[in-house]
Amino acid sequence: HFSQTLIDAISKTIAAKEQVILFQNRRGFSSFVNCTACGHVPQCPSCDVSLTYHKQNEKLKCHYCGYHVLSHAHCVACGTANPKPMGLGTQQIETEIKQLLPDVRVARMDSDTTKGKHGHRDLINRFAQHDLDILVGTQMLIKGLDFGRVTLVGVVLADGLLNFQDFRAHERAFQMLLQVSGRAGRKDRMGRVLIQTYDKNHTVLQQLQQYDYNSMLRVQLKQREEFDYPPFMRLIRFELKHKNFSSLKEAANWFSQALHNQFPQVLGPQSPPVGRIRNQFLIQILLKLPASQSAAPAKEKLMRICKRFEQIPAFR
Repeated sequence: HFSQTLIDAISKTIAAKEQVILFQNRRGFSSFVNCTACGHVPQCPSCDVSLTYHKQNEKLKCHYCGYHVLSHAHCVACGTANPKPMGLGTQQIETEIKQLLPDVRVARMDSDTTKGKHGHRDLINRFAQHDLDILVGTQMLIKGLDFGRVTLVGVVLADGLLNFQDFRAHERAFQMLLQVSGRAGRKDRMGRVLIQTYDKNHTVLQQLQQYDYNSMLRVQLKQREEFDYPPFMRLIRFELKHKNFSSLKEAANWFSQALHNQFPQVLGPQSPPVGRIRNQFLIQILLKLPASQSAAPAKEKLMRICKRFEQIPAFR
């Protein structure tokens, strides 16, 4: 997962007695484990997500409900040996760096390594005192940290930030990449930032490279206005949960129709990307309201709809 350019830059930085931050906004070793013979991917029994592989303790974990199970050496579906880890997490970056540069002192900062009472503080202190050469981490290390020896920041895979299912994805990617870039060259040393991507011509990356905030703002505002998103519209998202999907669907259809009768812009009902969490099915409905209008009349209508909804025994 490391280009030769990034490996060379890391080696050069360490040789100069300086420090490196490597950013990947996903913890764990890999996103999921895939059997190359039958295609089986271990799933969480309580949530509609694949289990994330954590190499350190050889476990498969659900990051939504906390379910975990020991990783098997063979596929549980067909018995094929050694299912393949897919995707990329901070654990895998840490492992690869140790293999590439065995003499370098590396640590990882994510929610798995900072669970203890002083875990977060201890890692920051070790890095600040130059007991570590490289700090690998998620977004918890990009804000407000000031390390004078950090002269290189590497973003291992930026594409995951850019291709996220949210209308704010590009704005957040710009913000996050800008913030992590700001960790390099904080004091009297020049900083360097290397971003690895499969799409170097992506608009956000071009804007970031030029530090063109105004261009990012113009593009985002134009798209938001065209598709009726904030700040031009107010968004209200209703999320309904129930253990029985048919009951949930019936309730969601009723609620959606009630909204349609009162408001012109209603989207859904629709299952979210993760449609079940902790054995509760989820359905979402999105209501759009003009930002220029007072919210008070809409609030009164919504309160009446919610009251009627709660009076129906099947939906209570």
